[in-house]
Amino acid sequence: MALRKIVVEGDEVLRKRSREVSQVDDRIRMILDDMLETMRDYDGVGIAAPQVGILKRIFIVEAEEGDVLEAVNPEILSMEGLVAGEEGCLSVPGYFGTVERPEKVRLRAQDRNGEFFEIEAEGLKAVAICHEYDHLEGVLFTDKASGIREAGEE
Repeated sequence: MALRKIVVEGDEVLRKRSREVSQVDDRIRMILDDMLETMRDYDGVGIAAPQVGILKRIFIVEAEEGDVLEAVNPEILSMEGLVAGEEGCLSVPGYFGTVERPEKVRLRAQDRNGEFFEIEAEGLKAVAICHEYDHLEGVLFTDKASGIREAGEE
């Protein structure tokens, strides 16, 4: 495993739509391992491949310690409800804003072995899934946020 450099706002890779992963192989598993280590090192809740400069449809969410969701080629199947909450992003360091997200989502994706699975998530996990999914579409939380402010501002 290796720490990867976080790509920050202003880098065009963050504004591009990521490409599907054609085959889940050792290289993809290495990327997943590196992303998890990088996310944890930066105290993140989630990380998407574009945030480490890789335009692949991959993200990781760890809303609760030890509950790691690895999603390759994710697809949001359904969304329910709306909740507004404060978000930040590893690629937009030092800034926060209020974003409306679904309260509950249903996701279909492949795991690190290429096997398809579906999960339902709610709360912080649902929010993080939507945030990371947006990265795969070239969307940053600041595109959807209101009240964007620097950390420490009220």
